[in-house]
Amino acid sequence: MAKTFSNKKTVTIHAPVTDLWQALTDPEMIKHYFFGVETTGKWNEGNTIVYKGEWQGKKFEGKGKVLQIETQKLLRHSYWSKLTPENGSTKLTLTEENLTTKESKESSAKLWDMVFDSLKKLLERQAVI
Repeated sequence: MAKTFSNKKTVTIHAPVTDLWQALTDPEMIKHYFFGVETTGKWNEGNTIVYKGEWQGKKFEGKGKVLQIETQKLLRHSYWSKLTPENGSTKLTLTEENLTTKESKESSAKLWDMVFDSLKKLLERQAVI
């Protein structure tokens, strides 16, 4: 069996869980923090979510299947996002699994850092660059 790699990222966002949930599932909000992607699909278990956009001058399309969803608590699709309310803030934990190389793990970790930074700025009403 080939070795796989994973990432686990956690960020605390000073916003209620309802706002963070909306940011994770609303295509217009996703566009603001996730590299301008167009997101299509219904957030129901078993459905496919499609992300289309451009990254570093190249068009891309990513797809993920919604594996599990608990409104305002857990979103599991191609990666896991767990939401934990904490005194008016929300802790978001993302787990990404089955990365095939150490290089893809490191590259993906950097991308998630940028996404989390933009998401945090959006929800905390800071300027998103």
